[in-house]
Amino acid sequence: MSFSEYVEPIGKRILIRKDESRQQTRGGIVLPDQAEIPTITGRVVEISAQIANDSDFPIAKYDKVLFHPKNAIPVDLESDNKLFVVSIDDVVAVFRRASARKKTRSKSVDEDDNNLNADEDQDE
Repeated sequence: MSFSEYVEPIGKRILIRKDESRQQTRGGIVLPDQAEIPTITGRVVEISAQIANDSDFPIAKYDKVLFHPKNAIPVDLESDNKLFVVSIDDVVAVFRRASARKKTRSKSVDEDDNNLNADEDQDE
């Protein structure tokens, strides 16, 4: 009988798998190995129940996040040590993509505003 281990964060914490470190910036500047980058990115692997039930934290499993690694706690569960338990306070941003639904909604709001303005012009 085999057991598989997993990590369940507790409190206001999430489990993040850190992205690969880049040794070169998009502009082509090569970074030395000792260069300390104040924030890093990763994917959310697991969320504590407290975060999942709190609407103030719009973070879901598999979201890409930007986090400050200073207080991140490494988890020695995988050989490459890319898992970190991170306090929600150290998550700086969540990467989002603009959806067609949001664009459509914005367009319809603009159209409604134009219709209201046209109605007001007719009343004058």
